[in-house]
This record gives sequence, structure tokens and C-alpha cells, in this order.
Amino acid sequence: MTQTLLPQPPASPGFTASKRPRRFGLRPLRRGANIELIIGGTVFGAMVLAAVCAPLLTPHDPTAQDLANTLSGPSAAHPLGTDNLGRDTWSRLLFGARSDLGIAFLAVLFPFALGTVVGALCGYFRGWFDTLIMRIADVVSAFPFFVLVITLVFVFGNGPMSIFLAISLVSWVSYARIVRAETLVIRSRDFIQSCETGGLSNARIVVRHVLPNTATQAIVFAMSDVVANIGVIVTLSYFGLGIVPPTPDWGQMISDGQQFLASGNYSLVLIPGAAVILASLSLTFLGDGIANTLRAKR
Repeated sequence: MTQTLLPQPPASPGFTASKRPRRFGLRPLRRGANIELIIGGTVFGAMVLAAVCAPLLTPHDPTAQDLANTLSGPSAAHPLGTDNLGRDTWSRLLFGARSDLGIAFLAVLFPFALGTVVGALCGYFRGWFDTLIMRIADVVSAFPFFVLVITLVFVFGNGPMSIFLAISLVSWVSYARIVRAETLVIRSRDFIQSCETGGLSNARIVVRHVLPNTATQAIVFAMSDVVANIGVIVTLSYFGLGIVPPTPDWGQMISDGQQFLASGNYSLVLIPGAAVILASLSLTFLGDGIANTLRAKR
């Protein structure tokens, strides 16, 4: 008796039993994934989220003192222990992130906006305006960044507003130079000349065509600028020129804790120091990831 063979469905091209997709385990990152952007965005996003939600994540007031419980180790009540005044280290760490990261980002927004607009105008119109602005930029650039910021803070006085003003008065120069250089390149492109020939106003050309094509480099630089701002804020607070106590701050925590290193209380310095390093590294990865993304789209 002859056995009738039923027709088999055609196999999918390239599919074999040995190549069946795995149902378990972590899915590997796809080829070409922007690892820097993923790592930097995840780590720094978690830090920002923790800082924003600090009142919900901290069991104690960061400024409340408990002199009967000073320099204690980690416990259920104090996950990272307490400092020399009995203040909860975990609470001060998160609220310190709110202070330092908040000022660092605010001190980037104004220089970014001002420097981008001024640089675009200088590169597009050139002439006496370009010469005047660039000479001012040369004067500001003649002084080291840290020295000039510390001098301005010393003149303005301590506090977040003084730090913001000092950084803003110095940082806009870098953005202006970057955008001006990009604008000089864009200015000679055919599509800009076509816009001018078509009768578009200078304001429309700058807003609709020049700025969108020149701001990408400034955005990438802004990430490294935030890292520099964090270093400035922590350094100023470490030397007593930054955020006024009792407002929590990473630099102040490091300064207060270093006098207890000899007694073995290393965590008072290592914990805020690790937070500064982690924030700086994550922002560096984030900046590299953004640069790679923008570079791939060109």
C-alpha cells in the first residue's frame, strides 16, 4: 500500500532548527546601538530622578541635627550613616544633588541661548558687530575659567545666584565661538544664497536656517559644560565660597568630612566624591552618545 505524503509548508529562507530564537535570557543589544547614550542617559537620568524625588526618598530632614547620634554607621534609620552633627548622609546626598545639578544646568541654559544667538549673528552679518563681540570674547578668554569664576563669585558674594551669574558671564564665550565658526561655514552654502536670492529677510534666514544647522555642536558642548559647572560648584563650596550652609551641597560635605579621615570615617568623603565622579562620567557618556547620534544623521 502506497503511503501518501502530505505537502510540507515551505521553510522560511535562512531559518533552520539551530537558528531558532531563544525565548529566555536577555536580548543582546542590536548592532550599532549607541552604548554611550544608553549608559549615560540611564545613569544620569536615575540621578536626576532621585534628586527630583528627594523628599519622597529621604526619611530625614537634611539639615536636622541629632548630636546624640553623630558619626554613626549605616543602619535601618540612616542607610548611609550620619555626619559629625548627626545629619543623615543619604538625605544630604540627594538634596545636595538637587542643589548642585540644578545650578549646573541653569548655568548652562543662559550661556547656551546667549552664545548661540550671538555667535550666529556674528557669523552671518560679520562686520563691526562681529569684530566687537569677538574682541570681548578674547578678553574673557584671556583669563582661566576657574580663576575668573572664583573672582566673580568673590565679588558677588556666596549663594546660588552668585554662582549662576559668575558662570553665565564667562561660559557664553565658548558657545559664541562654536556657533560663529559653524555659521561661517553655513553662510557660504548654496541654500543660504538661494534664500537670500529669493528675498527672504535676514531674520528669517537666521532663525529658520542658520540656527537649526549650527546649534548641534553647541548642544554637544553643553554636556561637557555641565560637567565643568559641577566641578566649579563643588570646588567653590569646598573652599567656602559656594552654596551657603546649611543647604546641602556635595562640596561642603567633602569639606566637612575630610577632618574625620584620620578617625576612619572615610564614607563622609567617599560618598559625595563618588556622586561627583558618577555624575561627571554619566554626563560625559551622554555627551559622546549625543555626538554620535548627531554625527550619524549627517
